Amino acid sequence: MSTQPSEDRFAELPAGTRICWREAGAAQAQPLLLINGLAMQLISWPERLVEGLAAAGLRVIMPDNRDAGLSSAAASAPPGRLRQLLALAPPDNYALEDMADDMAGLLDHLGVGAAHVVGMSMGGMIAQCLAARHPARVLSLCSIFSTTGRRTVGQPAPSTILRMLRPVPRSAAEAVRQYVEFMHHIGNPAEPGAPQEWADYALRAWQRGGGRVNAEGTARQVAAIQKSGDRSAQLCRIRAPTLVLHGDRDLMVAPSGGRATAELIPGASLRILPGLAHQIVAARSPELVGLIVDNLRA
Repeated sequence: MSTQPSEDRFAELPAGTRICWREAGAAQAQPLLLINGLAMQLISWPERLVEGLAAAGLRVIMPDNRDAGLSSAAASAPPGRLRQLLALAPPDNYALEDMADDMAGLLDHLGVGAAHVVGMSMGGMIAQCLAARHPARVLSLCSIFSTTGRRTVGQPAPSTILRMLRPVPRSAAEAVRQYVEFMHHIGNPAEPGAPQEWADYALRAWQRGGGRVNAEGTARQVAAIQKSGDRSAQLCRIRAPTLVLHGDRDLMVAPSGGRATAELIPGASLRILPGLAHQIVAARSPELVGLIVDNLRA
């Protein structure tokens, strides 16, 4: 069994979306689907996390969400910054529910009836939608530093919003600098190796993205979150065994979002992790692997 990720592969879904994915672990093992956050590519998951999950006997499936990485871009025009700030999603923009349907379609493509599902940030929101809309497809759910869509919880700090309004980088060096500076704000640079991991990821993402940052795709993903709005009623319908993880130092999604998520999902467990900011880095990966595996085995 190889714990190393495969090369990029592609699934053409019936709705017309093309999803890029990789996997690690034995093909016959229990499947676990990792869903990325806003604008993040599948290569953002630390190798140590992926290898740890594969070594635990799991088939780890890692897709790029639509409008990120090598998955297809939507045809609709992206919302401008004013619409984003006012949370006015264009009527023709997709929603988180559509992104959850992409994940169900990917499982269909892979011949996977049901999987354990882990999502971080926006990926946690997509995972929640998947568990609510397709309950038979989700064996267990782990929602990491995510929220419910209710405006009174899980909001980014004003300082974070200001940093998200930077101009689009026009070179690899600028893209790396901007990303590292942003992660210094929402992440924890004191974690061993974290700043170098951020720089390495930003450069790889720039290269894999064809020498650009996909600002239009990110804007549409933001609009998808805004279009879905408050998903509290959906969360109350989730029946999968659920673990909610959140850091106590999160300036991107306030910890109140994790607490509200755990309160709404019946039987959910909540763990607030000291010192964890809005990041998943190699140094914390063994801890996260242990928590994820304990939840799905329980």
